Amino acid sequence: MPPLLAAFAAAGSHAEITDWDDAAVDWARFDVALLRSAWDYAERLPQFLAWVERTAAVTMLLNPPPAIRWNADKHYLGELAGKGLPVVPTTYAEPGADAPEVLRHFRARHACAELVVKPTVGAGSRDARRHARAATEEILAHLRPLLAAGRSMMLQPYLEGVDTDGETALMFIAGRFSHAIRKGALLPRGAPATPGLFASEEITARIPGEEELAAAQRILASLPFGELLYGRVDLIRDAAGVPRLLELEITEPSMFFAYAPGSAERLAAAVLDRLSGR
Repeated sequence: MPPLLAAFAAAGSHAEITDWDDAAVDWARFDVALLRSAWDYAERLPQFLAWVERTAAVTMLLNPPPAIRWNADKHYLGELAGKGLPVVPTTYAEPGADAPEVLRHFRARHACAELVVKPTVGAGSRDARRHARAATEEILAHLRPLLAAGRSMMLQPYLEGVDTDGETALMFIAGRFSHAIRKGALLPRGAPATPGLFASEEITARIPGEEELAAAQRILASLPFGELLYGRVDLIRDAAGVPRLLELEITEPSMFFAYAPGSAERLAAAVLDRLSGR
């Protein structure tokens, strides 16, 4: 936030930080509401989406509500995979599903040594865990209570290349590539889910490969929302070295301005362009 606030100030614009769920805030007094770190939305999704609609009715909300609604639930990965886009293979388990049967189905489709289990509505790796393939009781103990609580879950093969290569997160501003970072592996095998707001990350600047940039651009071009103000495409390579989408962040992603001088200024300028109609 400090680099972004400084960028707006340097551009001659007043910006302030407010809480999305602060009932005392009059959103109509702002020219634009820019979503940044509403990372508790996953715990209160209906309340958050209701706020999105109310706020968008009185000011410009960025990104816009249709993109936020779609992106808030990771069932979007299945939709993108259905379009032929390169997505980490994902098996979904809906509330009421038989957890052992879900696990049997997943194992029949994937020969991976490890898997990741996480909710479809979540942020910051909360309630996400990495398991050994054979750790049946551990996996079911993770899966069952979350399904019983009415949460949709997803199972994905753990792509081991992340342990050495990490993830590549590509940031886009106003439809154009801005910068990228490398994230180290987040989930130790068998470790409990993070108790914090988000799992700690090992971050360094990275220049993406041509195939990573092409994959990210193709994924963003497939979306039906027009040119978005911002987006982050998190890619991870499979065993064949193919970049695959792990997450598409167009709601409230960290943009890692500190790793790319000028990037906060680019976002501030893009916001002001939207306000001026350019």
